[in-house]
Amino acid sequence: MDKKAYLVLEDGTVFEGYAFGSDGTAVGELVFTTGMCGYIETLTDESYWGQIVLQTFPLIGNYGIIPEDFEGECCIKGYVVREQCNHPSNFRCKGTLNDFLREKGIPAIYGVDTRAITKIIREHGVMNAMICDEIPSDLSKVKDYKIVKAVESVTTRDTVIYPVEDPQFKVTLIDYGAKRNIIKELNKRRCCVTVVSATTSAEDILRTNPDGIMLSNGPGDPAENLFQIEVIRELAGKKPIFGICLGHQLLALSMGAQTQKLKYGHRGVNQPVKETKGPRTYIASQNHGYAVVPESVKMGEISFINANDGTCEGIDYKDLNAFSVQFHPEAASGPHDTSFLFDRFLKLMEEK
Repeated sequence: MDKKAYLVLEDGTVFEGYAFGSDGTAVGELVFTTGMCGYIETLTDESYWGQIVLQTFPLIGNYGIIPEDFEGECCIKGYVVREQCNHPSNFRCKGTLNDFLREKGIPAIYGVDTRAITKIIREHGVMNAMICDEIPSDLSKVKDYKIVKAVESVTTRDTVIYPVEDPQFKVTLIDYGAKRNIIKELNKRRCCVTVVSATTSAEDILRTNPDGIMLSNGPGDPAENLFQIEVIRELAGKKPIFGICLGHQLLALSMGAQTQKLKYGHRGVNQPVKETKGPRTYIASQNHGYAVVPESVKMGEISFINANDGTCEGIDYKDLNAFSVQFHPEAASGPHDTSFLFDRFLKLMEEK
């Protein structure tokens, strides 16, 4: 019989379920994601560093674990699902969700009311939580938890080159927690990609004379990354720049804008984003808990807004040959509606 486990929220609310994955206790920031598929990409998205992830879709693990679909390292603190599948069915499957979480040392819980938990987060806002096998009498460890030094915890330690045959452009990708499909989308467009650490200086990046610079997604509070913001400020205007998610926020901060923490963030593959100068609304994949404050944007022009809450989803910096988006055009997982943004980046490099 499966062992009892508990999800304890920082306000003392307790949900009883069953343990799977790794033994032990997990403390982290509890967030929910609404994707009906793509749990493998969620588990390996480094933007979730320091967080306990709850899946709103009720059945998770039904197609197993497929290493070819990994987007990075598994960085979550814990995992919460309504029902987990121990007998996956897919011709590409290489193992079960349970075995994967155990191997990665991630405590998880199933059999809880994920809908009720999601409602609490939507009303209260993101809160800390604990996955444990005994309800603690003292919740100070949970209440005091904070995500700090997130980017430096996930960035690459070494420079890595992803070559292509007959390259058209050289792109430097600054890794704040980059998803692998960003590299694949650039490679597909004949870009040789050099991935560098988030601690790399602007001087070192420019010394290699790339045709363009990508600013990746990543975890944590964007305003914490003072060194990275200054590097981007030094790079701006010297090379075409394309920022995604955290990269979008850091570029905005380098241009004098401000960011704010959202009540419960945007996480899932069904987020609507609307053009500010056009009739189109795109469905996009997103994973972020912070956003650029629209009223603080002085340099650049807002290009996309979230159709649900009006938050800033993109900024164009035409005078700097730069642009950024809050969502994920590399679509891993999620719709491919906005993959044209990579082609726009190529056009900037051609014109430069």
